[in-house]
Amino acid sequence: MKPIEFTTRTSSDGVLERDFVVDGVPGVLWSAETGPTGPLVLLCHGGGTHKRAAAMSGRAHKLVLDGGLSAVTLDAPAHGDRPRSAYDEEQVEIMQRLMAAGDPVGPVVEEYNADIARRAVPEWRATLDALQRLPEIGDGPVGYFGLNMGTAIGIPLVAAEPRIAAAVFGVFWHDSVAPAAKEITVPLEFVMQWDDEHIPREQGLALFDAFGSTQKTLHANAGRHKEVPRFESDSATRFFVRHLLS
Repeated sequence: MKPIEFTTRTSSDGVLERDFVVDGVPGVLWSAETGPTGPLVLLCHGGGTHKRAAAMSGRAHKLVLDGGLSAVTLDAPAHGDRPRSAYDEEQVEIMQRLMAAGDPVGPVVEEYNADIARRAVPEWRATLDALQRLPEIGDGPVGYFGLNMGTAIGIPLVAAEPRIAAAVFGVFWHDSVAPAAKEITVPLEFVMQWDDEHIPREQGLALFDAFGSTQKTLHANAGRHKEVPRFESDSATRFFVRHLLS
């Protein structure tokens, strides 16, 4: 069991934010500044961002303030405050070059994100172990919320982790994650962009269909890859309240 080490503690608008490290992996825990701490939602950022990106902070505050939940995020391998290896640098350069040229990037993203997931899944499980030893967190039901690379990490994590009782995924390709998706049976929401310039809609529909869950909802929004509407965070919050607090 790896211990959790809290490094900073701040508060904003009724939300307590605590930076921490578990076995060298940095993260942030958001919870209510006063009163009880609600069930935990694991937040995973997308590729090229980090644990304190605006989307992560915004989703965390919404989960705490509107949902009565708590939230945690980590810097994924090679992201945020974590170093990149030579392999990481090479893969990022290839992806950037393909996107700049308007060439298909899916196969490279899928392969690289699969490697990141292999590194990240044990880190998330160790962090969950450490957090659930805290009296304010405990061993209650857990949710998972991750889009893009967050889906590439989240699908094998949720498939392997019985403590996760509900999940929100989206905006990712089908082929590399379909085998693990078939093993997932928890309730889920899946978000896709109908006009995604990188992910053909057939890939998104195939991934939604691959999940083994009998209780699953598809949210297909008009717009391009990075135009996921902000109201999807409202929907995710309501979803986690239904499944983690009811």
